[in-house]
This record gives sequence, C-alpha cells and structure tokens, in this order.
Amino acid sequence: MATPRDPWPVIHAERRALLADVERLSPGQWATPSLCAGRTVQETLAHMAATAATTPARFAVRMAGSGFRFEAMAARDIAALTADGPAGTLAAFAARLESVRHPPGPLDSWLGETVVHAEDIRRPLGVVHPYPMAALTRCADFYRRSNLLIGGRRRIDGLALRATDTDWSAGTGPEVAGPMLALLMALTGRQEALGELAGAGVPTLASRG
Repeated sequence: MATPRDPWPVIHAERRALLADVERLSPGQWATPSLCAGRTVQETLAHMAATAATTPARFAVRMAGSGFRFEAMAARDIAALTADGPAGTLAAFAARLESVRHPPGPLDSWLGETVVHAEDIRRPLGVVHPYPMAALTRCADFYRRSNLLIGGRRRIDGLALRATDTDWSAGTGPEVAGPMLALLMALTGRQEALGELAGAGVPTLASRG
C-alpha cells in the first residue's frame, strides 16, 4: 500500500526559514496584528511553537483541562509562551524546529498550519517568501476537501479555483483565479488575500469569510 509523501522535511525547512525572518524583527513589529484573527505576530509564532510540542495524548489532557474548548486551550498555551517576551517565544520556537510532534489529525494539516501561519506572520510585516509550489498545492488540496476547523470545503463549495502561476485547478462554478499562495490563503479564510484574486466567484468567496 502506498504511503503519503512525508511532509516533515518541508515543515522543518519552512520553520527554519520563518525563524530566519522573525529573528530580525524590531521590538515593535512583534505586536503587529497577524492575519490569524485576534493574534499578534508574537502570539501566532507562540501558537506554532505550542503545536510543535504537542502529542495526541497531551492534546487530549489539555483539551479536557480547558473544558473541551479549543480556543481556550490555545490561549493558555500562547500566554505561557509569550510571558517572557519575544525572546522567550523565539527560543521556544527555535527549540522545536525539527520536532515531529503534533496534535491528532492528518499530517497534511500540520504542513498547512506551518505554511499558512508563516504567511499570517509575514504578510502584515511585508516579508515576501517563496514557498515551494508543491507544498502550496498540497495544502490547498487538503483544505478544499476538509471542513475541520478551517472550513475550507464549505468556503469554496460551488466555486472553481484556478491558479495563474502553476497548473492547478479545483471545483466547478464561478471562477476564482490568482496566484497559488493567494488562493490558499483565501481558502483558509484570510480575506486580505482576496485583492489578488479575480473572477465572478470572488464576491461569493468573500461573503463566506
């Protein structure tokens, strides 16, 4: 039986690339709102560090301790990893660059988390990063088929997505076309990417959040 392509080398490479970018931030930049709703750049990096240290068993225990409220659990982890300022958050993230730990769920969700949250951090800071195209299309294929947490399948139901910078398309209906990275970000609910997209389906996508 065929096994899924191992995403960990790409995840680790993208974590290292993100670390190199955020190591250069000024104190004020850490407080910049990220594209991850309600979280600053520092808080989004802290969330990534927390995820990289979580196992399925630890996730279950922490969820129970948070009353089975995911956002409450995430907020507690973020608070712990931001308490010592940006230097502490950086150190926690750097210590987990090569980790293969993760909460329960498909492996592609952790590739997606790495890529999307990295872009959540970079875009508001004006940092441009060339993600591997294969990773972008793999993440988009995962999210478009899943409503788990992100709601990607619901968001693009009845729409046709088409990348303008690679050979990738999905779905049928009014078209939404643009760069692969922008499609991925819009697919995961990042409204800020909609300005890079064109087509009759864009208003529908925008209305779905």
